[in-house]
Amino acid sequence: MFLVLALTFSGLVGCGEGEEDLLDDPDENGAALDPDDADDEDEADDPGDDIVITVAAGAVGQEFELTEKAAEMYSERNEGVRVEVLDTPDLADDRLGLYLQFFEAQSSEVDVYQIDVIWPGDLAEHFVDLYDYGAEDVVGDHFPAIVENNEVDGELVGIPWFTDAGLLYFRTDLLEKYDLDPPETWEELENAADVIQEGERADGNSDFVGFVWQGNAYEGLTCNALEWIASNEGGQIIEPDGEITVNNENAVEIIDMAAGWVGTISPDGVTGMAEEDARAIWQGGNAAFMRNWPYAYSLSEDDDSAVQGVFDVSALPAGSGSPAATLGGWQLGVSRYSENVEAAADVALFLASEEVQKMRAIEGAFNPTIMSLYEDDEVLEAVPFFGSLYDVFTNAVARPSTISAPQYNEVSTAFFRAVHSVLTGDMDAADALEELELDLEDITGF
Repeated sequence: MFLVLALTFSGLVGCGEGEEDLLDDPDENGAALDPDDADDEDEADDPGDDIVITVAAGAVGQEFELTEKAAEMYSERNEGVRVEVLDTPDLADDRLGLYLQFFEAQSSEVDVYQIDVIWPGDLAEHFVDLYDYGAEDVVGDHFPAIVENNEVDGELVGIPWFTDAGLLYFRTDLLEKYDLDPPETWEELENAADVIQEGERADGNSDFVGFVWQGNAYEGLTCNALEWIASNEGGQIIEPDGEITVNNENAVEIIDMAAGWVGTISPDGVTGMAEEDARAIWQGGNAAFMRNWPYAYSLSEDDDSAVQGVFDVSALPAGSGSPAATLGGWQLGVSRYSENVEAAADVALFLASEEVQKMRAIEGAFNPTIMSLYEDDEVLEAVPFFGSLYDVFTNAVARPSTISAPQYNEVSTAFFRAVHSVLTGDMDAADALEELELDLEDITGF
């Protein structure tokens, strides 16, 4: 039993240790092995007869490493099955493009897909119903809302793996140094970031910035901008009843405000940043505040982190309303085109099991979807904010992926491009959102 681990999204290429030449090695009594015996042993150990299950997984932070670990756990316990892990692009949009290539070809190369919380409605036709493969026995352990999100026409197209919500990371040492409190509004964050940035640069750190976040034109910007708008009483882009509400004064106000951060409390390059770009600046000790997902917590506590022991997390700031965090998270779906659907479903259910979710929570700060783990002492010791910010995760704001399916990807692309045009100074928010409203009408028919 062995595990092929090193794979890239450009191809399924397994890496393993070189085989020893059995004919040159003595047996345990010092005698040379008989060539016929060696052939027999080769045949007995030949992994070519194993069922191979390929899992397409993310590689942001510790995702890939922990998926490899869980895959190895499964392989060691299930003789005749080996699990390969396919490394996919970090950006959700690029990953979706890769998946669509596999689906278009009805390829059997990938058996299990890590799918975004926003994709079940758009991709359901490509996945089997996990209720036919034992999921009925375990879905009651998961958050009901997340299970419901993965149900399409009564079929469970994905088993919840981990959930997410946007958080504010802040430097406790610098807040104390400048006699500031953790910001509760975006205006307070602006002021605190400006004060700390000015002070740290005056102290000799010319690279220091006040606030880093995800401003590139991709799904991550949809998440950030939805948090701004929802927290400023500007709606959810498209409401659950299908009403397009994004073109309103509160949304215009907060997006114009965010555009003012670019080149002031945030670097000019923030309009090209994704999660890992922001984390690199933050973890290098060069930012006072960061918006990111929970995965960055354990990495920020690493021994090589410049912010180890001097940061904390909280709910994101609010505008004129209440704080809002975009609901994120990932599920595992089993491809209809797999040649080993039953084995693939068993792998998916194991990866999403309580044992694996607990391991991923403790070692990588990945939020479980299994409710009991938020009361687990070992999990809470490793990631204390899972308890204190529980309400943030259970009340996160959903993107309009269900109501706009199967056009959500077009909806989100139109939204983040409109917001990005404001951040880069190409348009003002009023004009951008007015045009966006018309685009969304064309896309959805609402």
